[in-house]
Amino acid sequence: MPLDGFTPWPEDTAAAYRRAGYWRGRTLPGLLHDWAAAHGPRTALVHGGTRLTYALLNRRVSRMAAGLRLRGVEPGRRVVVQLPNTPEFVIAVFALMRAGAIPVLSPTAHRDTEIAHLVAATESVGYIGPAVHRGFDHAAMAARIAAESTSLRRIFTLVAPGTQAGGFSVLPGGCLAFPLHTVDEAPVRDPHTDASDVAFFLLSGGTTALPELIGRTHDDYAYQLRATAEPLALGSEDVYLAALPAEFNLTLGCPGILGTLAVGGTVVLIDDPTPDTVLRTIEEEKVTVTSVVPAVAALWLDAFDGSEAGLGSLRVMQTGGARLDPGLAARVEPGFGCRLQQVFGTAEGLLTVTRLDDPDDVVLTTQGRPVSPADEIRIDAPAGQAGALLVRGPYTPRGYYRSPERNARAFTPDGFHRTGDLARLTPDGNLVVEGRIEDVVSAGGD
Repeated sequence: MPLDGFTPWPEDTAAAYRRAGYWRGRTLPGLLHDWAAAHGPRTALVHGGTRLTYALLNRRVSRMAAGLRLRGVEPGRRVVVQLPNTPEFVIAVFALMRAGAIPVLSPTAHRDTEIAHLVAATESVGYIGPAVHRGFDHAAMAARIAAESTSLRRIFTLVAPGTQAGGFSVLPGGCLAFPLHTVDEAPVRDPHTDASDVAFFLLSGGTTALPELIGRTHDDYAYQLRATAEPLALGSEDVYLAALPAEFNLTLGCPGILGTLAVGGTVVLIDDPTPDTVLRTIEEEKVTVTSVVPAVAALWLDAFDGSEAGLGSLRVMQTGGARLDPGLAARVEPGFGCRLQQVFGTAEGLLTVTRLDDPDDVVLTTQGRPVSPADEIRIDAPAGQAGALLVRGPYTPRGYYRSPERNARAFTPDGFHRTGDLARLTPDGNLVVEGRIEDVVSAGGD
């Protein structure tokens, strides 16, 4: 049954995407079963001294899913997930989906205001987060929010290794709190989920207002994983380093964590993207692909000081999340000894990437071409000139969740998303993003 407040693709459009093979009718937790069957003994996740095979990952997901259902998380309900880059992030997200619930993915940096907004906007019944992370008491925050919420009744906290934690506790107001590691029961049959249903919520970007919620379906996100893996030639021998936050679309699925698992590769998770940790991890785990925002790329380049020692395994570095200055872009390949891939995209949809065999000037000065032949780009300006970028396609949702007023401004009547970006297309079809429209307006003094 479609989720109330989610804007589906028109039926004829959805049918066309299915006929073309973009949408294949498989849910993400169902695909995890397939990946475990195909790659069972291979290493799926690495975090410090922890290594999980595909078979063990799938088993832990099934056991946590059963534990969540036993503790009152029912199919169709929403649960906020605010976990750092640990195996528990991957396990919890898949476990919620396998239990039929819908994860709401939040950065660990969000605090009471943002998390209370997410809980209220989605009527979340649960919260999964660290007990304490980087000195902030997330468990206490969740308890404060639960005391004021009409829906939040389950809190699951990830405690530090070696911390003594018993069973559940009852908080004022009746909310139950559980250590996450105790949510472990014998697997039960998965509830029916349709691949056209919302799999999870991503959050919109920006810093001036509370985030909008972006419902991503199993069909559209599974296609995104395949479409972004192809230009990378991503395969089972690849090792992906998740150094940016795991809930970030670039890290999660461009192709990122989930795309690497989809091809049988290995995902290395770190929660400390400092240059020393990154260099050591790349060297020890023989990392082949990673993703960064430009500011992090600059930080790493300055710290590595042009030395490629220990980086011999790295074959591609993706940059996204912000405009990459051509001067910085020119430093990446000689500095890291690998190929640069520029990525432009948002949690709302369209992804463009440079190809590994593109000429250097394309890689250094453009954001590449769409990953799907069904992506539709419209620029409100004469050919070759910069204008407002509008997009539509098989992984670009048609509206924000429960936000009709914002949708009226952000989406056209025929389903194009107004990205808010100022962009142009080169004669050979590569996208060049010039900036945000509001930034240009502000600079003009209006």
